Amino acid sequence: MGLALQLGVLRLMGFLPEAWTSQLPPEAVAFVAMQLKTGDGRLAGYGARQQTRSDHFIAVLKHLGYRKWEPLDVSWLEPWLVERALEHDRDRALLAMTCRKLHQARIVRPAIGTLERLVGGISDLATQETYRRLAPLLTDEVRQQLDALLLPEAGRNLTRHRWLVQPATASNPAAIATALDKLRYLDGLSVAAWDVSSLHPNRQKRLALLARSRSNRHLERLPAAKRYPVLVAFVRESYLTLTDEVLGMVDAFWEQSLAKARRAHDQYQQQVVAAKDTALRTLAQAVAIVLDEDRTPARQVRPSIYAQVPREDLVLAWEAVQTMLYPTRHSHLSFLAKRYPLFKQFTPRLLEQLGFRQGFAGDDFGAALQLVSELQTGRRRKLPEQAPTDFLKPTWRKFVLGDQLSAEQQRPAYELAVLATLRDRLRSGDVYVAPSHRYADLSSYLIPPAEWERVRPERCAQLGLPPVTTDRLTERLQELEDLLGPMRQLLKAGSDVRLEAGELVVTRPAAEEVPAGAKALQQEIGRRLPAVDLTDILVEVNAWLGFTAHLPGLEHAPRGEEHDTRLLATLLATGCNIPLSDMARSAALPYQSLWWTASNYLRDETLKSANNLLVNEHHRQWLASYWGDGTFSSSDGQRFAVSGKVRNARALPTYFGTGRGVTMQTHSSDQYAQYGSKVVPATLRDATVVLDEIVDNETDLAIAEHTTDTAGYSDIIFALFDLLGLFFCPRMRDLADQRLYKIRGQDWTYPDLKFTGTLNPDYIRRHWDELLRLAGSIQSGRVTASLFIGKLQAYPRQNHLTYVLQAYGQLIKTRFILRYLQSQPLRQRIHAQLNKGEELHALRAWLWFGSEGVIRRKQQEAQSEAARCLTLLTNCVLLWNTVYMQEVVQQLRAEGYPVKEAHFESLSPSRYEHINRLGKYSFANPAHLDPLHRRPLRHPSEPMA
Repeated sequence: MGLALQLGVLRLMGFLPEAWTSQLPPEAVAFVAMQLKTGDGRLAGYGARQQTRSDHFIAVLKHLGYRKWEPLDVSWLEPWLVERALEHDRDRALLAMTCRKLHQARIVRPAIGTLERLVGGISDLATQETYRRLAPLLTDEVRQQLDALLLPEAGRNLTRHRWLVQPATASNPAAIATALDKLRYLDGLSVAAWDVSSLHPNRQKRLALLARSRSNRHLERLPAAKRYPVLVAFVRESYLTLTDEVLGMVDAFWEQSLAKARRAHDQYQQQVVAAKDTALRTLAQAVAIVLDEDRTPARQVRPSIYAQVPREDLVLAWEAVQTMLYPTRHSHLSFLAKRYPLFKQFTPRLLEQLGFRQGFAGDDFGAALQLVSELQTGRRRKLPEQAPTDFLKPTWRKFVLGDQLSAEQQRPAYELAVLATLRDRLRSGDVYVAPSHRYADLSSYLIPPAEWERVRPERCAQLGLPPVTTDRLTERLQELEDLLGPMRQLLKAGSDVRLEAGELVVTRPAAEEVPAGAKALQQEIGRRLPAVDLTDILVEVNAWLGFTAHLPGLEHAPRGEEHDTRLLATLLATGCNIPLSDMARSAALPYQSLWWTASNYLRDETLKSANNLLVNEHHRQWLASYWGDGTFSSSDGQRFAVSGKVRNARALPTYFGTGRGVTMQTHSSDQYAQYGSKVVPATLRDATVVLDEIVDNETDLAIAEHTTDTAGYSDIIFALFDLLGLFFCPRMRDLADQRLYKIRGQDWTYPDLKFTGTLNPDYIRRHWDELLRLAGSIQSGRVTASLFIGKLQAYPRQNHLTYVLQAYGQLIKTRFILRYLQSQPLRQRIHAQLNKGEELHALRAWLWFGSEGVIRRKQQEAQSEAARCLTLLTNCVLLWNTVYMQEVVQQLRAEGYPVKEAHFESLSPSRYEHINRLGKYSFANPAHLDPLHRRPLRHPSEPMA
């Protein structure tokens, strides 16, 4: 019995815990005992002789092909770890990877302390390796250029480093021109020609982020072996992000211009309608005089008309009729053409500086773009009569080639048509820019083919995927076939899932009744939870965990006695959307100190680290285990209006009326803790960004299943989840209209559902390796799922990778829908998890009360920091509530209250009625009042707070 259990534990975990006999689940022991027919399976007397356990362990190692860890294993594991550290520099992730690697190599894991020491020393080795790989690039000239970044220029109190870091605040010609100036400066350094391919993209991004968040003085103090790689990565990443920023601003300016042109066109149409009747009456009156030949001689026609109809009215009527008859004004493009001078302020430099490349050569757009570039940069003066026009869309073709434009007007119209097409093709990928993050060639986002051949086995092992398609695809097809028969029987039974007049009907489950005992327990907990200020929650939770230690400053300056007070104040202000000036006055803290603390300590990566600490601590609370095991999560978007012009805000009248806004996308576990948050444009589909935070999850939550609402899924999402070893289970409200897929070549009997599609498994087999390469690229951090999905969805001419992804996703979706229909518990579980997300949204909205809930931060980076702060506050409240709810339960038990464990799952830590978020007001008589009960005036130099 003991030998068999050793074998199972080692095969599962890759090592034997020290006290493994006492840690085994009783159910597992009983199951093995039943197989071996050894009675109750007690292990109390096992291994009374240490030699017995040792002999059994050696026998198990031999049987499974394992061996023990040896110190010499460091010689091959250390270089492997350095490679991984160049991809992921987080110690926790590296430690998990090391354990998996040893398991895959069939080496028994040594004591965890041994591996922690090994991983702890990898950072320095990774720094040395980074410098070694970049050494060929670091010539004396390049070093001088990099050092010059950190020195103020003559006549300017600003370094090039700070100048490059400053983001754009608007999407207008001036901002675009400034970004193009930065690109021109970087072109002068020949940055585009730098070969940094030896460094993983993740490593480059992390080093660049380090440079962006550090001051010039800090960077100057770094040793050369670290400073130059950091600056190389910063300059290279700045080039890519500036390219993306320029094209993003151009895209936004196009959107703004088109919106203004459409509004102007609508106003014009309304004016035409309003003027039409008046013009017709005026002209009719004049025409009547002309036709009345008996009363009005020819010589008296004009005087007679002017006597009854003033000449000014006739002019207005004639202009109104001309307006109605002028065809080019029937389109908003004629109003867009009036904005041509604004485009001309930046488009010549845009076409000259950015190297646009054609990904689609099926028409003459490339020649048209070259022609417009020559026209705008002055190399050509006139538009040729036979200009390329095959690429024009019908709307633009009618406007540009119509006979209503003069020769002088036709050139601007043609140039705008080409620029509009350039914008559309950049979005779709038919035109790309190199180098770039968002606008690069589609294939550049994936692991290069030569590298993929080398890393395929390891990537597949990390994903739990077979390197060939046979096993996985056969398994999925078999699962689908096994679901068909029960589905037919379920439809015949006519239960809550049935057919009515040939249409699928799924009865909505009744609201789950909360037991009376659970309601009573909830009330008793509510009566005993301490009334608390939100500020006190932060102070208490920080005293438990010290999460502020995970928010280091940019310069690692020593922390004074008041540091945590200022840091918690800025966290509260940022997470509650309260202006720092208001917080300074309310908390009697200097505004400048709060501003400095927020600028130096609140950053996206440090806030994420602090949040991870809170999530992990919440996961360890015994009450949280009754709400879930931390492997199931959900995501949803919460929309907030913005104030003023914000680059990433979008119009969405349903939520913002005539204004604009953004979406805070949050990921919540089944234990309520929120492990991810991201700010995206309000019009972006949830499905596009659903995977990012799951792949980037660094908490103790081992997310294996994920759900979203209806807007959160697509065929591609189903495929990617499965390829990444995750189960995607969205709530689906349009089941009757869902298209299901039959399998070509399989003579199966299908249920009477909409199996109107057909997919070819042989096509998936032929392109299986490309699916693996995509999954490996996302898993390794080479590309985010949202970026790649966005490119695929925008691409008008789908390539084979899109087709095979959709085909595999259609198989996974069909399998899921059949499971979803056949399992009411699954539907209820999904519904319950999404309800938890709604509860958390209510808590977040309650916390986000400052400035009437309107976001006033212009930069996406600042918005992201605010979202992280709000998530941190949310997790603090959840943890505080959970801890005190546990205390209340213990107190109730001590008082003899009948507490039942079955009621714990109905409890929720997202309550906030006992929390005071507004602070306290004092109405005591103010001190220092004069005899008239008036206070002295403030001196002009005295600060407000």
